[in-house]
Amino acid sequence: MTEYLWRLPSRGDGRRARPELRHRGGFGGPVPTPASGHTGDRAPDREPTDVRPGRFGPFDDLHQVIDAAELAGLDGVLAPYDPLGEESWIVAGGALRATRHSRVIVEFQPAFGTPVYAAKVSATLQRLSAGRLGWHLAVDTDDAEARSRGDRVSGADRYRRAAEFLTVARGVWNSDPVPAAGFRGTGFDFAGDYYDVIDGGFRGVLSGLPFPTVYLSGTSPEALDLSARHGDVHVFTESPDGPGEQLAALRARTGETGRTVRAGLEIPVIARETEDEAWARAERQWREVRPDGPGARSLALGDGRWAGFDLLGYSQAIGLVGSYEQVARQLQVYAATGFDTIVLSGHPHIEEIHRAGEHLLFLADPAGRTLKEVAL
Repeated sequence: MTEYLWRLPSRGDGRRARPELRHRGGFGGPVPTPASGHTGDRAPDREPTDVRPGRFGPFDDLHQVIDAAELAGLDGVLAPYDPLGEESWIVAGGALRATRHSRVIVEFQPAFGTPVYAAKVSATLQRLSAGRLGWHLAVDTDDAEARSRGDRVSGADRYRRAAEFLTVARGVWNSDPVPAAGFRGTGFDFAGDYYDVIDGGFRGVLSGLPFPTVYLSGTSPEALDLSARHGDVHVFTESPDGPGEQLAALRARTGETGRTVRAGLEIPVIARETEDEAWARAERQWREVRPDGPGARSLALGDGRWAGFDLLGYSQAIGLVGSYEQVARQLQVYAATGFDTIVLSGHPHIEEIHRAGEHLLFLADPAGRTLKEVAL
């Protein structure tokens, strides 16, 4: 059964191709101030919840996206790490609180805090959500962006730190629980280049919980080695030549470590009743950012793959455009290749999630979606 996740918006949402014109969720357009009151015909409220009738804050829209993903039968959502967007830990906590079945993957950079602190936060979230939290470590981030938040670690050192981060987090999580009065000499000890822990570990209600599933990504030797030693799922993106070679490299590395690491693929989609309708949608957004020159189909790669998604505000360049049947067939190809986690995205999110749930997922994974509908 393939796991289908949805990448949540981190900077608002809307129909437009240009992110600054997507006003749902409070992003885009002029920022109102307490003194200015209304800006145009848009409500000025920026609070998570505004109880006055007819007014909504940015998290009201985001929670509609999260609810749509669960109601559509997706297995979960990914709260992305975005230095210029909403904080992923806050979004993930809200998603866990707002859902009953969805897995919630929080993407974060290891410089977020110590691994003990991240594990402590996660233990509480696991306890309150019946173990539905996962981690996606954003390791290979931009050096300039890292320095802007006070992080001096760069290059290959980021992967060495991530390895220590996961070692310590699992160590304090999995240390043997002991009575509250007996903390001495029974916990987890670690002395590394980035972290030191003496007698660490969780006791009482925070012990014995499932450790978050660890999602990692990247195609460098360091990234594949990190997953082979510490990851549970390695998430790739599409490439012009397809992701098969990258998957083979991961399998070769996990063969050396003796661990089993699942493979995932993150891919945006534009799917409609017919192929022409899907391309018409892609063309409309394409002309918003490229009013002149070749049309959207000039970036078609075959098999429904299209290399223009990054210009429409997506995190990935290559995604799928086509009818529901065409997109479903390509998703089945990915699954047959060995990718059993698929992270989808599309905007506007609420509408695209419902399209995926009603028309796409049961074609791409009929047995798995039937089981999911029964569970819900």
